[in-house]
Amino acid sequence: MASPLTDPPTSARALLRERDYRYFWATRWLNQTAAQIQSVALGWQMYSLARLTNDVQQSALMVGMIGLATFVPMFLLTLPAGDAADRYDRRRIMCFALAGEILSAGLLVVGSWRQIGGYPLLLTAAVIFGASRVFFNPASTALGPMLVPRALLPRAIAWNSLAGGTASILGPAIGGLLIASSTTHAFSTSLALYAVSMGSVAMIRASGLAAANVGSRWTLMVEGLGYVWRQKIVLGAISLDLFAVLLGGATALLPVFARDVLHVGAEGFGILRSAPAVGATAMALVLASRPVRGRAGYVMLGAVGLFGLATCVFALSRSLWLSAAALVFLGGADMLSVFIRATLLQIVTPDALRGRVAAVSSLFVGASSELGEFESGVLARFVGPVSAALFGGMGAIAVTGLWAWMFPALRKFDRLE
Repeated sequence: MASPLTDPPTSARALLRERDYRYFWATRWLNQTAAQIQSVALGWQMYSLARLTNDVQQSALMVGMIGLATFVPMFLLTLPAGDAADRYDRRRIMCFALAGEILSAGLLVVGSWRQIGGYPLLLTAAVIFGASRVFFNPASTALGPMLVPRALLPRAIAWNSLAGGTASILGPAIGGLLIASSTTHAFSTSLALYAVSMGSVAMIRASGLAAANVGSRWTLMVEGLGYVWRQKIVLGAISLDLFAVLLGGATALLPVFARDVLHVGAEGFGILRSAPAVGATAMALVLASRPVRGRAGYVMLGAVGLFGLATCVFALSRSLWLSAAALVFLGGADMLSVFIRATLLQIVTPDALRGRVAAVSSLFVGASSELGEFESGVLARFVGPVSAALFGGMGAIAVTGLWAWMFPALRKFDRLE
């Protein structure tokens, strides 16, 4: 066995010797697992509540409202959150955000346990969660590169993706098992994991303060937006994710497909909800050992096209296992695209701007995920869930071709170094 002294400076073992990074990784994994469990339980509870008095299409719209409720605070607070991440200690911002997530989960525990609140409580919890995530994401994204040597950054990003992928497998699987007995148990588990995540980030010793920024908050926020606009590779990468996932947000309709299209119930819902993360984690494991080096732009565009194709297969399938397989491919393609975008942003963005650029990126990603849920719910209300998912997959494929033409610098981008 090689000794630590002979390990390559960019090896996984070298990365895991970084104490603060280990706590950072644990924080992200715990937090994302908790968020996945909460998301599964919240979507299922909203759909189950809506089906008591509404048809399938109206109930799908109510599930989409969760995405809208989560997105609104993200949209309103993105720029202040990015400025805060570049002005204050990023560790403390993460703790502040985790406190908000604890409050969100606590409301859901009480509401589910006492069977009170209905739609208003569910949507209020989604608003609080969205407001918390908008601060957590840029702070954690900007803190990560401060905890490892620059040579380890691509590997750290791959391991961060691995944390998200494994959390996205375990979270929905655990959530599906828990909601089969009680949504209260699912929300309580999320609450406990958020609390442990807060303890983990408190163990990080390194300073989370960015390089000093001079100027008013408005000036600094405009500077961050201007940087994204001028860097066409950055703009193309994050806007590609926005429009592709906005259109291809089939996962928002999983409660509808599980209950009223495939007829597989809560257990099948857990399988479907975990399937994208199986593909994402498999891809993250590959990337953790063999990160993308060359022709990154072509690889990213190809991954988004595959994402759209897998969405179309899922929409047309009437078999649980074919649907799950399509979602596995969807998750793997999405992870590959996310990895390239995240690595690109971290490498080209100066530390003093990372919080603001990460906030803009989080808004685009949040818009694609949360507004994608709303868009899918609205479209399903008028054309049905199957047509809505099929339209989204075809739209994602069309966006891939359009972005390849509009952003030639992104298409030709080569090495992630």
